[in-house]
Parts: sequence; C-alpha cells; structure tokens
Amino acid sequence: MREIPDNLPGADLVKKGIQDLQEGRLTVESLLVSVGARRIRESGVEVPPGLATPEERLYELVAGSHGDDAHSQYNALIRRLISFEQALECASR
Repeated sequence: MREIPDNLPGADLVKKGIQDLQEGRLTVESLLVSVGARRIRESGVEVPPGLATPEERLYELVAGSHGDDAHSQYNALIRRLISFEQALECASR
C-alpha cells in the first residue's frame, strides 16, 4: 500500500484520521477520513473501515465545538479533504 506524502495539503488530518480509525476513536479527523475513504483507497492508501454516516456525525462534532461557526468550519474541512484527494491523485500519476 501507498504511503501518504507529508507535503500534500491536509496530509496531517488524513494521517491522524487513519490512525484514529485504526484505534477506534471518534474524532474530527477519523470522520473526515471516513467521508473520503473510497477516493483515498482508490489512490492506493490503506484506510480502515469507515464510520457510519460520517458527514452528519462530522457536522455534529464540529457544531459542538464551533457553535454558530460550524457550517463554515465544516466546509473548510471538506475543502481540505478535497484538496488532499486531488493532490494524492496527481501524485499517483
């Protein structure tokens, strides 16, 4: 399986999310990786089984810590995930 290069945008979140999934922790990072698991796997990275309904659970977790700013924080996390996925796909070509 493929290693995640440190220089990709959002690599820190994804690496932590994979580790959290392996250890059974429910975190922003593990939920974010669960959201993008299929696409990340397609790029050759081993991802543990994801958590159910990750989008909803991620938003709830973000709302718990960011209150009124939850929507923009959630969208920022999703944008970082998409940037990571795109960069990973480019790096695998």
